[in-house]
Amino acid sequence: MLLAIVSGALQVLIYPLTSWTFLCWIALAPLLVAIFRPGGQRQVGVRPWHGFLLGYVSGLVWSFGSCYWIYHVMHSYGGLDSITSFGVLLLFGLALAVVFGAFGWLMSLLARSRLGLRALFLAPFIWVPLEIVRGAPFDFPWNPLGTVLVDNIPLSRIAAATGVYGLSFEIVLVNTAFAAAFLVQRSRRAQVLVTAVLVAVLLQIGAFFQPPAVPAENTARLVQSDVPILDAPWTPEYFQETLQALRDLSVPRGGELNPNGPAPNLVVWPESPAPFFVTDPAFRKAVSDVAHQSHASMVVGSLGVPNGSQPVSQLYNSAALIAPNGDWAARYDKIHLVPFGEYVPFAKLLRFASKLTREVGDFVPGTQRKPLSTGSHQLGVFICYEAVYPDEVRQFAKNGAQVFVNISNDGWFGDTAAPMQHLNQARMRAIENRRWLLRATNTGITAAIDPYGRVLEQAPRNVRTYLDAPYGTVSGTTFYTRHGNWFVWLCAIISTASFIVAAIARRRPAQ
Repeated sequence: MLLAIVSGALQVLIYPLTSWTFLCWIALAPLLVAIFRPGGQRQVGVRPWHGFLLGYVSGLVWSFGSCYWIYHVMHSYGGLDSITSFGVLLLFGLALAVVFGAFGWLMSLLARSRLGLRALFLAPFIWVPLEIVRGAPFDFPWNPLGTVLVDNIPLSRIAAATGVYGLSFEIVLVNTAFAAAFLVQRSRRAQVLVTAVLVAVLLQIGAFFQPPAVPAENTARLVQSDVPILDAPWTPEYFQETLQALRDLSVPRGGELNPNGPAPNLVVWPESPAPFFVTDPAFRKAVSDVAHQSHASMVVGSLGVPNGSQPVSQLYNSAALIAPNGDWAARYDKIHLVPFGEYVPFAKLLRFASKLTREVGDFVPGTQRKPLSTGSHQLGVFICYEAVYPDEVRQFAKNGAQVFVNISNDGWFGDTAAPMQHLNQARMRAIENRRWLLRATNTGITAAIDPYGRVLEQAPRNVRTYLDAPYGTVSGTTFYTRHGNWFVWLCAIISTASFIVAAIARRRPAQ
């Protein structure tokens, strides 16, 4: 049990704010050792129920350590009291840890089959399919293990073929080597351990490698609006003051957009809690004026309404595209909404979450992931939480997007690790699809990201400012862009086959 707890703690430490990503190569090894530890008379592996318990405890430590910020969201912005907010976090962690428990259970089944210790090296194949469904209960596939390699440029190139899950596979595979060093016969342990260390060191060296700069022929002005999520007095005067402040950031007085460099050909306003309805004449005029004065296209976070005969009481979380002449040219409506933030799943059973959705609205999802065309290039625009879904973001590139634009309101997270976690997952989308990524947020982290996933420019958090961000366009597609999560399916097939083989073979009697 202590090994399981240590494994969960190591999986927390490898994520942002610690800079201890090198621990990823050993983070799962203690859990694997606990599951495969030798029993009496050469019996390998704990009983399945014990394997589930070990995995579940490790998952609980990871859930609470990585996603502790859910308490802050529910308490500060959801209107829930401290006890209820903690209860939400507790239920969330208990549910999320089930998949870790499933991993422990499945691995113990294989360990106690005729495969014995050899089943250890099936761990990566078991881990990957479980990782993609890890957040299924709450639609929350947060922090895949492979995300920690976002700064390891040589290794992260694997994601262009397999997605982030190929990196998770690689990390678990190295962990199995470290676990094997403590499970094989004593005479071989030193040899296996030295080999595992050498492999981990060689892989980690990639974090120090930096390829040459990628040409960036364009500049975008990313506006960080810093609009308060709560307590903003949305009077007509305050509304106009906010609009004017954003206009001043987008086009400084005097009309010269960027006196010290190339003029931006794109201006991006983020997703924000401001009541910027696309049907509001004042809002439309202000945005059109900015586009016209700057001679640039604009992407603007806004509140869209359905067309046709649908009830206008329904709202979309939208990103509107405005042409340089001020015309409103196109719009993307967010498809993957945030559970408990933009809609309430199982609303009748979970009435307490209505306080949270009242702050941000009850949205309806969009239907199309098509690029928005500026005339000169195609923009793949996705909103906030959609950045954590590799298979969905890749569809923009597959449909012709030459550059990614991610608008987000990360103010809900407060001063926790979540904004950095969110940023790193967005960076992985740039790597998987080999695209530039422009990220404009309400409170940060606003950044320009190149196709290697490097953050080239970054604005300070929690201030109203702008960032003139370089970017380029890419038309080619990666293997992952074209074929999606094929690697996950391959791992699932191999995992299924291994259990079929283990079931057919005569199992060793339990001791």
